[in-house]
Amino acid sequence: QVQLVESGGGLVQAGGSLRLSCAASGSIFRCKAMGWYRQAPGKQRELVATITSGGSTNYADSVKGRFTISRDNAKNTVYLQMDSLKSEDTAVYYCARNRYSTPLTLERRDEHDYWGQGTQVTVSS
Repeated sequence: QVQLVESGGGLVQAGGSLRLSCAASGSIFRCKAMGWYRQAPGKQRELVATITSGGSTNYADSVKGRFTISRDNAKNTVYLQMDSLKSEDTAVYYCARNRYSTPLTLERRDEHDYWGQGTQVTVSS
């Protein structure tokens, strides 16, 4: 059984930083790509970033240059470092396990089979 638990959300001023963590249990973490999603009120769920089992990353255009996804396979944990935060980054952030180890297409990067419960990020302007 797979369980993903996010932490690190909170309230931060615009221009500030937060680091989200997602701890995985009951999974073959090292063999799967991982992703971060977010969903803001009135908006569709958005794929923010992905990282393959080998460490290759992809980002949504809206966060490129500001967010960094990383993973620590020894700790079964994936991180999302968020810098230069904007009010439009306010959302519930979810981590998810991808179905593949190295998804190379947009379609496969958006295919996730296990999800965390989410952590709230609020950026004040």
